[in-house]
Amino acid sequence: MDDVSNNQNIYAELTHEVIAAAIEVHRALGSGLLESIYERCLIHELQLRGHQVEQQAQVDIAYKDLVFEENLRCDLIINKKLLIELKSVEAVTPIHKAQTLSYLRLLQFPVGLLINFNVARLTEGVSRLYNKHASVAALA
Repeated sequence: MDDVSNNQNIYAELTHEVIAAAIEVHRALGSGLLESIYERCLIHELQLRGHQVEQQAQVDIAYKDLVFEENLRCDLIINKKLLIELKSVEAVTPIHKAQTLSYLRLLQFPVGLLINFNVARLTEGVSRLYNKHASVAALA
């Protein structure tokens, strides 16, 4: 198996595991709670499953040769590879997806999940987003 296929499998497995953990949290809590509650419970569930989780991670801004910190934070980074943005909203809008894609580009991550917990079935609230500017092979 080549490096690209292997790395794609790693991301497929990791996104599957994160979605399974989110489903577990959603089954236990239901919908309609604050995003921060889901975030804390998902972090706990992922840690129970052996994953490293960074909460409210700083996202640096890079523009040409300028790199700086701004008060820009993404919800979760799993195993230093996967971005997770959480919502508890009536509907995910294009701006939610655009924000997640911007984080993916700035972090140079190939894949991210946007998870909305305010749905009847969690699978209806999950979006896999791909950064067409990042190489899966380069980020393993």
